[in-house]
This record gives sequence, structure tokens and C-alpha cells, in this order.
Amino acid sequence: MIDGPRIPPASGGPARHLVVLLHGYGADGNDLIDIGRHWAPLLPDTAFVSPNAPEPCDQAPMGRQWFPLSMIDMDLIADGVRQAAPVVDAFLDSELASLGLTDANLALVGFSQGAMMALHVGPRRPAPIAGIVSYSGMLAGPERLAEEAVGKPPVLLVHGDADPIVPVMALHGAVPALAEAGFAAEWHVSPGLEHGIDGAGLQLGAAFLRRVLV
Repeated sequence: MIDGPRIPPASGGPARHLVVLLHGYGADGNDLIDIGRHWAPLLPDTAFVSPNAPEPCDQAPMGRQWFPLSMIDMDLIADGVRQAAPVVDAFLDSELASLGLTDANLALVGFSQGAMMALHVGPRRPAPIAGIVSYSGMLAGPERLAEEAVGKPPVLLVHGDADPIVPVMALHGAVPALAEAGFAAEWHVSPGLEHGIDGAGLQLGAAFLRRVLV
């Protein structure tokens, strides 16, 4: 079972919602947990957790990976996401059970490879989740989405137009694919942003989560 840093609800009371932050390739849970600290005052009844991916990273000795990513090959990415999904699902099941929550109380937030995981796992959970936020991500295997989706949670896609790692065309490809599969997708492109998350993206993510976590 994977694990990582956690932040309890800022209210000091029991969690009413759970936000799971899935980090990018070569990082670990500490890379994204600060987003939870930034959002905690705005989502006071929400618990945050950022699990470490299960594998040591092929190309970053101290980092982790959800799946190998030696090249940007869409078929390999789709296979990698699919193979890593059961580990994420098992973690989500455990976290929700420990908090006494259900999928309806869950939101997934991912960056880069973690966003690929969020966009794959979220729609295929056994019951609809509250929402998905994808930063600098990619929708793997879009041709299977409509057939395999159990729920169709609202999605927010945020990307920089100067991203050299996952080009912004990934966002522009995901938006129509999500719409065709019946998802309500919002999106924002940050001018001049490379592979990262800026202040505008954080604000949009917080506002989105405040709407869907009800």
C-alpha cells in the first residue's frame, strides 16, 4: 500500500471531504502537499493527502513514478496508466474507509503524470467522485473513456502554453474527447507558463473544488 504526507481538516473537526494530490514523474508526495496547505483555509472541512508513487523513478534517483516514462508514446502511456490504476484505487479505498467517506466526497488533483492517473482513475471509480483537477496533464486512452467511465465527474484542465514537457496540445485534445464522452470540462491556459502550476491555476483549482465538494 502506498502512503504519503497528510493534512487534516483546518476546522479541527472530522473530514467531510478528501482531496488526493497525485504528483508528477520524478517527484514524491512532498512535491504537492503544499498545495493542500495553500487550499486548507478555503476548504476547512477537507483532508488532504499526497501519496508517493509506488516505483522508484527510472531517471530521478530520489523521485518516484506511477509508471515508466522513457518516451512520450501514447500507447505506452495508456498501458502504464492502466497498470498503475489498481494501486491508486486501493489507496483511495483505504483513505475513504479510514475517514468514513464515500466516493461522492472525493476529488482527485494531479500534476503531469499524476494528472494522467487522476483522469484515468477518477471516471472509473465504482461510484461517481466529486471532481478532477488536471495540471499539465494528458488524457490517456481517450477512445476508451466513454465505454469504461462509471461516473462523469466535472473536470478542470489547467496548462501552460509554454510547456516543453507535456505540450499544451494535450489540453486541446482532451477537451473535445471529454465532451464527446459526456463530461463537463472547464479549462484554462496560462500564458508563458512552462511545466508547472502558477497562482492563477491554484486559484482556479480552489474555486473549482469549493463548487464540487458540497
